[in-house]
Parts: sequence; structure tokens; C-alpha cells
Amino acid sequence: MTKKRYPRLLGLLPLFGTLLLGGCNWTLLNPVGQVGIEEKNLIITATLLMLLVVVPVIAMTFIFAWKYRASNTKATYAPKWSHSTKIEVVIWTVPILIIIALGILTYKSTHALDPYRPLESDVKPITIEVVAMDWKWLFIYPEQGIATVNKIVFPANTPVNFRVTSDTVMNSFFIPGLGGQIYAMAGMTTKLHLIANHNAELEGISANYSGAGFTGMKFKAIATSQADFDAWVSEVKASPKQLEQAEYEALSKPSQNNPVELYSSFTPNLFQKIVDKYEGMNPGKPVKHEKKEVAGTDGLDTSSNSAAGAEE
Repeated sequence: MTKKRYPRLLGLLPLFGTLLLGGCNWTLLNPVGQVGIEEKNLIITATLLMLLVVVPVIAMTFIFAWKYRASNTKATYAPKWSHSTKIEVVIWTVPILIIIALGILTYKSTHALDPYRPLESDVKPITIEVVAMDWKWLFIYPEQGIATVNKIVFPANTPVNFRVTSDTVMNSFFIPGLGGQIYAMAGMTTKLHLIANHNAELEGISANYSGAGFTGMKFKAIATSQADFDAWVSEVKASPKQLEQAEYEALSKPSQNNPVELYSSFTPNLFQKIVDKYEGMNPGKPVKHEKKEVAGTDGLDTSSNSAAGAEE
């Protein structure tokens, strides 16, 4: 009875796997942006190249196990066999060629898909400044003079230049349907260039664990027509909320599952002010400490300075 039960249970494993996959989606393999499409093609191409080695090895494992089983008396038995030049040539040449192909592919794609590289387009790009907070996303539109929380809207077929920083721990800004992620770090600005090929409503996420509210740190990313984008900007400008310093300080306090917020204006140079708050974290920049200005410590031994400061 037990022997019959195990095959039945094994037969249910594919069904169980199908149920698990039912909760997944194909966002990465069904992108709406050109960068995402090129990344998808890279993933598929690299996977197929690697399968050129993996599939034959797995297949030969089963074939050899079956052919040279103990009950097969017709199989050649050669216990003293130790070398075959033909086999050596095959098992070394094929992987080397695949590694060379992967190396060339990776080198070209690394430069072509560099997140800092501006996208080529006849359309003027739009700039959006991104601030990772606990646990929400602040988006600043410097050209439009507006700001939002947990929602961005931009025109389709228009390059979007994201400038990203953090006003808390390190995070990661990621819109899977458009392209790759970029880290958000306090005291510095990272860049990401993306574009949507057509209108779409996407989900953006935090791709780096940042604390208790990490799972709810999601935002809406909507690609729309230029006319609809202009209408949305006008709607935001009509909002009674303004992101002044006091409002920002309240917003920066840790909170979870924040709703969408619209701000008709914001403090001038807000993004740069957030970056500058942590300027002491950047090596090479002057750091003010105890009424003394100490040069950045990049590559310098500061043990003597630290000891002197402790004595004072």
C-alpha cells in the first residue's frame, strides 16, 4: 500500500508547482519599455547559451546511467580506461566557446544598458527626482514644479531621466516593467534612464530590504499620452498641499503603506538639499566637526586625528 502511495504523491508535484506559479507574473519577460525589452533579450540569450552545456550534460547523465547499468551485459566494460582525446577536445572546446560568446555579449550589453547612459531619442526627456524614505517614495518634478508620493506619471515614448537618492538607509528603485533597478543611497545621486514604448500602468517596488515597511514600499508608475500627462500636471498644480520644509519633515518620519499624495509645489532645490544633508558621508568633501574643518579622509590615515580629538 505504501509503495503505491508514493508514485501518486509524486504525480501531484507538477500540480503543486503549477499552483505556486499561479501567483507569479511575467513582468520581467513582458516589459513595455525598450530598456526592459533589451534586458529580456539578454536574459533569454544568455540562458540559451548556458543550456547548450547544461542540457547535454543532464541528458548524458541519464543515458550513461541507463546504458551502463549492471544488468546490461552488452555494454562495454573497460575498468582501465582513463583517457580520450576526442572527449577532452569536446568537453573543453564547447564550454570555452560559450564562455567567449557570453563574455562578448556581456561586455557589449553592459555598456549598451548602462543605467547612466542617456537614451537616444528625438523627444526631449523628462526629469524626475526620486527620494527613498521610510517607507515611501517621494517624486519631484523640477521642470513642472510639482511633487508626489508613491505615484509617478510620465509620457510614453519620452525618455525619463531619474535622479535617485535616499533620505534614510540604502534602498533600490525598481520598475520591473520598464527596466533595471538602481540603488538609492544617502549623500549621493545615482541615475537611471528609462522609456515606455506605449501607454501602461505599472508597479514600482523597493528591491532592497530597508526595514519593517519594506513590503509596502510600492508605487504606481503610469505611462500616458502627452496630453494626458499635461492634464495630470495641471491637476497636481491645483492641489492645496505644498511640500514646504515643515511638511517634508513630517513626511520623512517612518510610516507604512502610505497613500498617494500630490503637492502643487515644493521647497526650492529640495532634492539637492536632501543630498547635501549627508555630504559628510562622501570621501573627499570637507567635513565640519567640532568647529574644525577636516579634509575628506579618502585614502588617508586619520588615526592620529581621531586620537587628538579624543584627547581634546
